[in-house]
Amino acid sequence: MVVRGDHGSTLQLRLRISGALLLAVSAGIHLDLYLTGYRKIPTVGWLFLMQVIVGFVLTIAALVTRSRLAAAASAALALSTLGAYLLAVWIGLFGFKEIRTRAGIAAGLIEVAAFATLALAAVTADPARHSATRRARARAQSAISLVVGGVSAVSVAALALLGVAVVSAGGSPVAAADVGATLKTARIGGVNVLTNADGLTLYWFAPDTKTSSKCFGSCAAYWPPVSGSPTAGPGVSGKLGTIKRPGGGLQATYDGHPLYTYIGDNAPGQANGNDLDLNGGFWYDIRVTS
Repeated sequence: MVVRGDHGSTLQLRLRISGALLLAVSAGIHLDLYLTGYRKIPTVGWLFLMQVIVGFVLTIAALVTRSRLAAAASAALALSTLGAYLLAVWIGLFGFKEIRTRAGIAAGLIEVAAFATLALAAVTADPARHSATRRARARAQSAISLVVGGVSAVSVAALALLGVAVVSAGGSPVAAADVGATLKTARIGGVNVLTNADGLTLYWFAPDTKTSSKCFGSCAAYWPPVSGSPTAGPGVSGKLGTIKRPGGGLQATYDGHPLYTYIGDNAPGQANGNDLDLNGGFWYDIRVTS
């Protein structure tokens, strides 16, 4: 790839602006996810906020400067963000395992595009202005061609890994309690809340009705429904029942509310899903009165 004169400057400018805007879109997606629920996930929430802040800072730096360092740092952020997503999908990240969602897929594609354009912007400046001899210019052009080939290879590999992650990622609901499990109570934040047999906080979804669940598909992967007919443990005084899940199966209810756990709760004593506006409505923990 040979870049000459004003054409090289124009190409670099277009790449830098395009890449910066793509990085801003990625940061915007992460900001929306952070505000609508991810902020309550331990460690992962702070990582989302950091990505948002650094993403917008580097967007501004890439737009207002011609610094190769700013473009390279922006490309590195896009690639590392994609890498963190792939880790979260495949093996989990800080105890949180991501699932397949449209937002995740869109962000991944945008991050690959941002990496490619910003990395190219960092290397496509015209070497002729800084090289005193024809031999030096030729060496610089050869080095640029090698780097461009490397960027292309990394981008293709990143797309392939994203495709594998999308295909292999979980997207179906997992039962949060076995049929016949005993429901319990726990003191969290000064109030008594309902928990499943493993001590995980149970939640109700505002759009649900007494006879139907409005949480299915990817929603049910974030908020696994409690399956089967539960029994009441000590302190559980509400009315227990069941409803039929979309697609079949029974879901436990408490005082007419279908029950769910939240994948953001990693251990008993947590209620990270309380008062979240996520997956189409608000979520609240189940309060139990003695």
